Amino acid sequence: MKVLIINGSPKQSGNTATAIAEMNKVFASEGIETETVQVGNKPLVGCVSCGHCHADGKCVIDDIVNVLAQKFELADGLIVASPVYYASPNATLIACLDRLFYSTHFDKTMKAGAAVVCARRGGCSSSFDVINKYFTISGMPVVSSQYWNSIHGLRPGDASQDAEGLRTMRILARNMSFLIKSIALGKEKFGLPAEEERVFTNFIR
Repeated sequence: MKVLIINGSPKQSGNTATAIAEMNKVFASEGIETETVQVGNKPLVGCVSCGHCHADGKCVIDDIVNVLAQKFELADGLIVASPVYYASPNATLIACLDRLFYSTHFDKTMKAGAAVVCARRGGCSSSFDVINKYFTISGMPVVSSQYWNSIHGLRPGDASQDAEGLRTMRILARNMSFLIKSIALGKEKFGLPAEEERVFTNFIR
């Protein structure tokens, strides 16, 4: 079983990386393989609404997003981690997620998802909510912890002193490990939930 972790920070060894490292210790002990891909330092642009992905099944902008798409399809769980900028996730990460979720047509139902956010002080809850929207529109169960999945620090290494935040990361990793194992057993015994034909409506009469 595998968890894909997207690091939305531009810093290789920042506080977001500290949170990821704490989770990885638990995943290793649970026998869960992980792979972390850093996107916060990439020159990513947002969706240009060209419609190419509807015909070709991938984004027309051939960058790290199409690489992530292949990894995401094979993963049992996805963790998206980001620093907080102006009470929102890193804009580079948002551009990545918009294109990743919109351009991929594989079934994401029952892939576990979790958001992790890091701030000096405020903005964690609003950033946490933004990332969770990608999971809940895709039929992905959202993994929780003992508290909202946040950790605090300003300078690189500060988060290692946030004892409550580190505990939150460890419990999150344990809960995700349990959930993806349970989902695998459930799929084997019961299969995925029944699907209905997709219906699109708007508010124009």
